[in-house]
Amino acid sequence: MTITYFGHSCFLIEAGGKRLLTDPFVSGNPIAEKVDVHSIRCDYILITHAHVDHIADVETVMSNNPEAMIVGIWEVHDHYSKKGFRTHPMNKGGWWSFDFGRLKMVNAVHSSSFPDGAYGGEPAGFVVDAADGALYIAGDTALTLDMQLIPLTCPPLTAAILPIGSNFTMDARDAAIASQFIQCKRIIGCHYDTFGFLKIDHDAAKAAFVEKGAELLLPNIGESVRLG
Repeated sequence: MTITYFGHSCFLIEAGGKRLLTDPFVSGNPIAEKVDVHSIRCDYILITHAHVDHIADVETVMSNNPEAMIVGIWEVHDHYSKKGFRTHPMNKGGWWSFDFGRLKMVNAVHSSSFPDGAYGGEPAGFVVDAADGALYIAGDTALTLDMQLIPLTCPPLTAAILPIGSNFTMDARDAAIASQFIQCKRIIGCHYDTFGFLKIDHDAAKAAFVEKGAELLLPNIGESVRLG
């Protein structure tokens, strides 16, 4: 499994022989100027919720990948299916098998609305279960005891993507606790440094994970992390 960071919460996950893109927000990200959103190739787009900093480039990416499939909670599916895109609806607690492996939608504690104010359904996270590893994508969330259910209901995690920027999500200290809840020691940070509200101290964030016996990876934009 290989994970490439495109900034904020946007990652390209190569798993099970397919390419899964999460929460595409590139063109409006001031620190991702070197990423050409038109060059991104993917087979799936996983959307955790409908806020603009998670969906801004969905339609651009889909225009360049017309056979790709959008996966999201019912309201996200409904929104994009009406625009003519291929979609697959899910909701929390459910598994579905795709050609890359299985995908489970799990709880997240946040809010969700489309840029025009329309209801975006509830926020969610995903667990990807592929032959080359299992990955938890938390989405935007606070620390929640529901995370303790993941190791009870999912395969052992190879890694997890957790938000660490605080203000809108949990901070690094809470995310380090989350790493214990999900029983995963290899964490990739997201949702940090993009805007002034989200600026963090990288060394302090990494130290918070070391205290909990875990490792926090903060890849540069465009950098890939190979797992397994």
